[in-house]
Amino acid sequence: MKIVNIVDEFYPTAGYENNVLSKYFVQDGYEYIILTTDLEDNPFFKCDNLAKMDREFEEKTGVTVIRLHAYKKISGRAIWNFPQFCKKIEEIRADVLFFCGNDTLIAIQYILSKASRNKTIVMDSHMLEMASENKFRKYFRKFYKRIVAPILIKRKIPVIRLQNDDYVERCLGIPLSQSPWISFGSDTLLFHPDTYAREMFRKENHIPEESFLVVYAGKLDDAKGGKFLAEAISSKFVTKREIVFLIVGSTCGDYGEAVDKILNASENRIVRFPTQPYSNLAKFFQAADLVIFPKQCSLSFYDAEACGTPVLSEDNNINVDRCSHNNGWNFRSGDSDSLRNSIIELSEIPLDEYQTYRDNALKYILKSYDYRDKAKEYEMIIEEYLRTLS
Repeated sequence: MKIVNIVDEFYPTAGYENNVLSKYFVQDGYEYIILTTDLEDNPFFKCDNLAKMDREFEEKTGVTVIRLHAYKKISGRAIWNFPQFCKKIEEIRADVLFFCGNDTLIAIQYILSKASRNKTIVMDSHMLEMASENKFRKYFRKFYKRIVAPILIKRKIPVIRLQNDDYVERCLGIPLSQSPWISFGSDTLLFHPDTYAREMFRKENHIPEESFLVVYAGKLDDAKGGKFLAEAISSKFVTKREIVFLIVGSTCGDYGEAVDKILNASENRIVRFPTQPYSNLAKFFQAADLVIFPKQCSLSFYDAEACGTPVLSEDNNINVDRCSHNNGWNFRSGDSDSLRNSIIELSEIPLDEYQTYRDNALKYILKSYDYRDKAKEYEMIIEEYLRTLS
């Protein structure tokens, strides 16, 4: 079966689900093509030679990457050359068109066009209410409910939810019965506990084993709470164990400069690394005692816990559910004192008790969130949908 995964932007070294799931589809015998744009203006991913990176990704995974021209982005959505896109779709002659993001402009354009007739289409949804901050969202949702959703419902097109949330039904009018939930996961071939990697990383970076190492890996922008995190860890932590912070992520623009200034003035020890390729992240989580996410949700939650490292995150509904298995903790959203006090309390938990949380984190991932198993769930949904069409 030939599947074309259509995504606005694709960075071969990132850790998004497209990067990981695609290789498992190929291992299971599918021909898998990522059809994306030539946009590369994401400041958090450094792409000196995107074409070369594509070829390396293809050689490593067996996935084919095809890039088409896009004019620019508006409201975070790529503006494709639509006639060129339709022509390429006809040339590829795929069995399934898999749109990454049911609310992207290209997905909406295509589903409203005659070109989509008699095509087998599957979509997914990444959106949550907490991440929906566009000032025009009220009008967009009305348009989607009245114009787009009825087409999806009539054609019974699956919209796979990547968050266990009712956003697609409540805000876009797509019934949950048509929107199966498949969670994100972790590539456990890369992410797993490794005591030797932990020891070597700490030794190379002069971090004593007895220090409590707290890691944040991700974007240092406003959406992910970059300044909130920086301000929360600026004052000295007075604790029995030394607390060391490891910040993995680059900054950009005026906001990034403000974050850097606060971090540089911190009274605590902070070790900095720039944004890393997905394949390099494991060593940071393996060396950590705690991984924190100051705002919203993060895919890296699964990778951190796959390394046997529990997580501390804000108390939104998604994070509360993720950390409800004695595998992590939550602090009050936007409350820096709550974040600080949580870090202090966790650093003082006896090692044998803390090991229980480590063990639970790993079990949580291996039981339900291994990308090998996630790929199988996608395959089952696609194949079941094909059977309904035959």
